[in-house]
Amino acid sequence: MKKSRFLPFAGIVVMLVVAELGAVLIGPLMHQAGIVAFEDPGSAANPLIFLVLLLGFTALLLVLIRMGMRRVIRAIVLLSIGLSFVYIFIALLGAVTTDPRIVLGGAALLGAAAVILLHSYPEWYVIDVLGLLLAAGVAAIFGTSLGVLPVLLLLVLLAVYDALSVYRTRHMIALAEGVLEQRAPILFIVPKERGYSFIRDGVGPVDTVPADEQRPARDEGTGRSALLIGMGDLIMPAILVVSANTFITAPGLGFLNAPALGAIVGSVAGLLLLLRFVDKGRAHAGLPPLNGGAILGFLAGCAATGAWAWL
Repeated sequence: MKKSRFLPFAGIVVMLVVAELGAVLIGPLMHQAGIVAFEDPGSAANPLIFLVLLLGFTALLLVLIRMGMRRVIRAIVLLSIGLSFVYIFIALLGAVTTDPRIVLGGAALLGAAAVILLHSYPEWYVIDVLGLLLAAGVAAIFGTSLGVLPVLLLLVLLAVYDALSVYRTRHMIALAEGVLEQRAPILFIVPKERGYSFIRDGVGPVDTVPADEQRPARDEGTGRSALLIGMGDLIMPAILVVSANTFITAPGLGFLNAPALGAIVGSVAGLLLLLRFVDKGRAHAGLPPLNGGAILGFLAGCAATGAWAWL
């Protein structure tokens, strides 16, 4: 079958926008349910705490990979995803009922069902659909828990860390290999050919690279391939979109104010720049252009409406 060159790229762009819009819509539900990551949204320590936790989690996974405990890695990833789904479903169910038994029981059952499905049938479309809900929910939690200045600091720190981990230390390669071998659902998969199966074809040991590097995964035996993008690449710009829409009062379009809308447009521009390099066969860290584009678009939205009260 003939591979599509542009449809996978378009699919990734659509998923980014869906995750960002979904996060904005879920954000008020998270706030209403009292689900927050930080008590003080304006604290400058929050981004540093986030980064320390990220480094600690990454170090733990790398140690487990070195010890050959890959099944433990899968269990940790699925447990983390399951807890995140429980919080998301608590917010969603809390919007339709006030009965705590239904909310908590339903969230637990739905979260468990999502994890079981990801564990038993990690096909690309299952991972993508549930991954979009997960990305939107996680971005909503952090976006409503972090003020604009802490989010901007966080995005800059993460962009620098992503670049260093891909270009200098390259520890993301070892991490990605260990995680992808277990089909852990922490990335989005866009097939380049009809008939591709993540369960059957996987990504292969040679082309197993950090999702941030955006290199196509190929199975030379079948000729099938898929484009991969890390879940964090969609979550991080969405955090700024949610924070801007939550903590800034400014005119806009529909349910989005101008700074949030600018962040969406900027993140899409950053993603298109990234995909241009990918199309040339060059591997790149994802967060520098994505976060950078989101920040520039956000600032443009603030400049257009004079929304500088957050400074």
